[in-house]
Amino acid sequence: MKGYSTQQIRNVALLGHGGAGKTTLVEAALAATGAVSRMGKVEDGNTVSDFDKTEIEKGYSISSSIIPVEYKKNKINFLDTPGFFDFVGEVHAALRAAEAAVIVVDASAGVQVGTEKAWAVCKKTGIPRFFLLNKTDKENVDVAKIVGDLQAKFGTSVAPLDDRDALTETVAESDEELLEKFFSGEAFTDEEFARGLSAGIAAGDIAPVITSSATGGSGVTEFLDTILTYVPAPDAHPAYAAENEAGEAVEVACDPAGPVRAFVFKNQETRSGKVTYLKLVSGKVTQGMELYDANTEKPEKMGSLFFVRGKNQEPASEVAAGDIFAAAKLNSAHTGDTLCEKANIVKFPALELPPPSLYMAIEATAKGEEDKMGTGLNRLKEEDPSFAVERNAETSQTLLGGQGDTQISVIVSRLKDRFGVDVKLVDPKVPYRETIKGTADVQGKHKKQSGGAGQYGDVWIRFSPSQEDFEFSEELFGGSVPKNYVPAVEKGLRESMVKGPLSGSRVTGIKAVLHDGSYHDVDSNEMAFKIAASLAFKKGMEEAKPILLEPVMHVEIFVPDEYTGDVMGDMNKRRGKILGMEPQSGGGQKLMAEAPQAEMFKYAKDLRSMTRAHGSFVMTFERYEEVPAQLAQKIIADHKAAQEE
Repeated sequence: MKGYSTQQIRNVALLGHGGAGKTTLVEAALAATGAVSRMGKVEDGNTVSDFDKTEIEKGYSISSSIIPVEYKKNKINFLDTPGFFDFVGEVHAALRAAEAAVIVVDASAGVQVGTEKAWAVCKKTGIPRFFLLNKTDKENVDVAKIVGDLQAKFGTSVAPLDDRDALTETVAESDEELLEKFFSGEAFTDEEFARGLSAGIAAGDIAPVITSSATGGSGVTEFLDTILTYVPAPDAHPAYAAENEAGEAVEVACDPAGPVRAFVFKNQETRSGKVTYLKLVSGKVTQGMELYDANTEKPEKMGSLFFVRGKNQEPASEVAAGDIFAAAKLNSAHTGDTLCEKANIVKFPALELPPPSLYMAIEATAKGEEDKMGTGLNRLKEEDPSFAVERNAETSQTLLGGQGDTQISVIVSRLKDRFGVDVKLVDPKVPYRETIKGTADVQGKHKKQSGGAGQYGDVWIRFSPSQEDFEFSEELFGGSVPKNYVPAVEKGLRESMVKGPLSGSRVTGIKAVLHDGSYHDVDSNEMAFKIAASLAFKKGMEEAKPILLEPVMHVEIFVPDEYTGDVMGDMNKRRGKILGMEPQSGGGQKLMAEAPQAEMFKYAKDLRSMTRAHGSFVMTFERYEEVPAQLAQKIIADHKAAQEE
């Protein structure tokens, strides 16, 4: 694959609902241009896009792949993205490398949830977008009806390219000269119409509709022609927002003669090491060039450079601005980093990724493989930064967070395939807390004599509720407890708070006042007073009306109007409460709610089921509240039973 100039390059992300035919469309384009002798099939596991072992086994795309199609002395870099919602991070990354997006629609299915989600992310980013109606050769497909459905859902900007009269007014609005000509009743020349149409598409005011049947090859070359005609070349893209070394806002234009600025939009682990995918925004990159990672502040030598087509790699001696390329074995470049010249440092914004919505606890099946599991998860996170790995110190669990159970199952599968680690998923434990509602004044006395030096520590401590996590003070008089033992008393109390008496959860909201005690000239020491404090703590917790607390989460739920009632009713069943609702400018509602964390671990799957995948939510910790008595009794009983086993 030869190098291409900036003007000869087009970068296009393929989006859409799973099964719409994005991967098949790419295969058809490769076959139509002679890059492959015959089309592969997703179900046969032999497509250029889906080459990962897990993708072949599951029969759908998991990660985005770069498939260049060489056509009429130009190169179209297609970024084939997954249709499953769990892999939305791949979509966000691909859009950062593209100048336009094509939303592929299954003509036999019409507008689907994935169509709506693809439109929403395109609109949010402002990227020029097209619709491609695929599978138009299927029986009972009504193209006109689907176009009408698209217009009803997404507005009048949606228009077929072969309906010139319907586009004329919109084309006129893209240019003052054309608008004046339109109002005067003059017809546009073909050149004027094409110019205005291109401007309208670039501004997002026009979303053209194209038709094809990728399986049969119908409409594929016409689709490629449309891409070359109406997708802007990289240097026609508006200047990119960035920051300079001082943190000031700057703009970076796609300039073939400018300084090197490249954005890392993807990393992938292979058997031969890490492969880093970059979009070269400006300048020219050559093998052996030393660049600077503006995020890690470390140098990166560009050793082996290559262009990729699926899993195939072709060496690249140099790369022109606007192109997409890959580099092998970069030391520290992470997804979202900027590589540039050290004498001219800029930093592009990091990738915006949705937070994980489903968490599961992950454990290595075999003892002693926790470190191996951790290493594997960190390596996989380099490849897919949309999932999270967190260690909860209170529950002693490692939590794996993703967009859904499909993404989490893929991570588990890759841990086994790539790193040889068998893991199991279990329900996360709730990080309960314990506190007191009453007061107590108790004695903790530790006395031990067994030949030789003994141990003696004696304290009286008043316990009461506090708004702070822990308050400690002393009101000693007359030397009842020597001052040098007071820190040991505080330390004994703090260590005791790690595990409370009810459920073994951390204790919070305690005020402790050391006000009396006694000591022995020979047998008293710091350890004895630590133990005495722990005895007082246990007794004080029992007498001061201990209660169990649970984390309460603030939840913002985005749903179409027709699902609002079901979602509100479901929230009530989760011991939650709706705080309010706000109509959204694009339609639907935002529901604000609060609910106990214990009821929300599987909410991602349940909400998807309730709303047919239309709903989404964001959840953050709000506060701790007392667990209802009946539930608290069960939690405490379960803890005691586990302790006895």
